[in-house]
Amino acid sequence: MFDPQTNKYPYTEQTDQHYIKIKKDRGIAFDADYPYIDTSGWFRFVDFLVRVLLRLFVFPATYIRLGLKINGKSNLKKHRDELDRGVVSVCNHIHMWDYLGILCAIKPRRPRLLTWAKNINGENGALIRHVGGVPIPERDVKATKAYLNTIRSLLGSGGWLHIYAEGSMWEYYAPIRPFKQGAAYFACDSGVPVLPMAYSYRKPNWFRRKVLRQIACLTLNIGEPIYVDESLPKKERQRDLTVRCHEAVCALAGFEKGENIYPPVFNRDKRIDYYTDTYGIGYKGSW
Repeated sequence: MFDPQTNKYPYTEQTDQHYIKIKKDRGIAFDADYPYIDTSGWFRFVDFLVRVLLRLFVFPATYIRLGLKINGKSNLKKHRDELDRGVVSVCNHIHMWDYLGILCAIKPRRPRLLTWAKNINGENGALIRHVGGVPIPERDVKATKAYLNTIRSLLGSGGWLHIYAEGSMWEYYAPIRPFKQGAAYFACDSGVPVLPMAYSYRKPNWFRRKVLRQIACLTLNIGEPIYVDESLPKKERQRDLTVRCHEAVCALAGFEKGENIYPPVFNRDKRIDYYTDTYGIGYKGSW
């Protein structure tokens, strides 16, 4: 398994924090009246135009830009009936364009993407909305209730929800960071499976390294759906599902059991610079 082991990016101290700086604030209020999934005629018209542009230009550019390969698409066909009844997908978040790679893999399905509210308020917010972005409201009980009802309605009607369970994007970081339990919460709440995906890395050729300055090429690996264990007490189901999803993503990314250096469930975990002399432990961990 190729590991970029780059120190180019300012990974934060806690594993779920963001280091990308949002330069603009559009002043949108994510309150109880905000359309978390916009069904207005104008929004749907722009959605249509964006889908055309994605198919004609963005998807081909994504394959070229990422050096994208996709493994496991047969799992989408094999489990089509289950996925069409509603699904939550999870994946490691390791590139600005990695969601476009997921869209390439699962087209013509149109997932919704849970995203940091500041991203929607930022300079790329309109575009993120039109590729499925749903902002997560903060510190507003009524807004949170409206948002949760929207997601329940989405999954209850057979929709697809994508969640980056690590909580933030860390570009080209190889280990799978601990998962927050949001994906498992929605799966348990709505009775739908979780579909694990994972990006792994390939060493770029000379042209990509020297001319395009590309750190690694990306392979998207798609697994099989993971279901809630109904035999467990309700209080244990969410954590159990989170652990199993994290294990599946680790395996899809190329880690043998026990090799990943982080625990499966987020608990304010701190970054491990495993490739430096300070830590020098490679992939071998105790989890």
